[in-house]
Amino acid sequence: MYRLLSPSLGRGLLRAAGRRCRDCSARLLLGPAGGPAPEVGVPASRVAPRGRGPGLLPLLAALAWFSRPAAAEEEEEERQGAGGAAAEGAVDETEAEIIQLLKRAKMANLAFIRGQLENAEKLFKATMSYLLGGGMQQEDNAIIEISLKLASIYAAQNRQEFALAGYEFCISTLEEKIEREKELAEDILSVEEKANTHLLLGMCLDTYARYLLFSKQPAQAQRMYEKALQISEEILGERHPQTIVLMSDLATTLDAQGRFDEACVYVQKASDLARQIEHPELHMLLSNLAAILMHRERYAQAKEIYQEALKQAELKRDEVSIQHIREELAELSRKSRPFT
Repeated sequence: MYRLLSPSLGRGLLRAAGRRCRDCSARLLLGPAGGPAPEVGVPASRVAPRGRGPGLLPLLAALAWFSRPAAAEEEEEERQGAGGAAAEGAVDETEAEIIQLLKRAKMANLAFIRGQLENAEKLFKATMSYLLGGGMQQEDNAIIEISLKLASIYAAQNRQEFALAGYEFCISTLEEKIEREKELAEDILSVEEKANTHLLLGMCLDTYARYLLFSKQPAQAQRMYEKALQISEEILGERHPQTIVLMSDLATTLDAQGRFDEACVYVQKASDLARQIEHPELHMLLSNLAAILMHRERYAQAKEIYQEALKQAELKRDEVSIQHIREELAELSRKSRPFT
């Protein structure tokens, strides 16, 4: 559900390359010698105020489009001539372009993972421009996935207006798409394709919820997590690792609002399920449970759970979690110490 470069994006790159090949092989290259074309500003008509909906593609208020003027394309066509060498090299150019595009997408994700946000932003923009230029619609899952990554980059850079526009675009576009496609027969749109779109919506809701929680908006984050959890339960099942994480995250939003009893119900269930399936992040889920128990002033139980979490973290050799849990145990010791 949360892979950075999903199969839908890879398939989207190939579809776009194929469309471009059918349209005009001489227009495949994005720039000189296969490099990126010059970046141009977004026309004013494409910049939409926040909240206008996906029709005006508000995310692209923050994007620079990579394009080539029509006059330049006509000039190149004249140089290439009709048919001739350009036609003979069409297949080779297409293959080279696909390889170049896939490399760019992979590099974008790698830069994203490493926190090289400016570089990742440029590469994601270039990939999106290529897909849109190849005829892909802005509601395609591949476009949404790239848009979500860009929104996350803007959030990390504290570019809040662009981040919010991006998250809202992704969610509203997918919700409308799901509503429009829900009655389509399986021979038109497969069950798997519908499920993938629902899961992508869940990913968008989850990512937006994390941003809202970080921005100290727990009530809004709660609503996003509730929707994401519902999708995950329906498609992946209650015992799926991602569903369990979402339960725990929902508990965190309730805890942040002082709704400790409700939070405890969700996080206790998440922890129980995590133990049953040997969840790879069991130590983090247990740590979350212990924190909520501590907020409820159930100190003895919280200490027991923290100690269990510490053992699990040590088995995983997760040094960051080990340090965090030890700090929490020290805080718990201070809180539970009787006054003299």
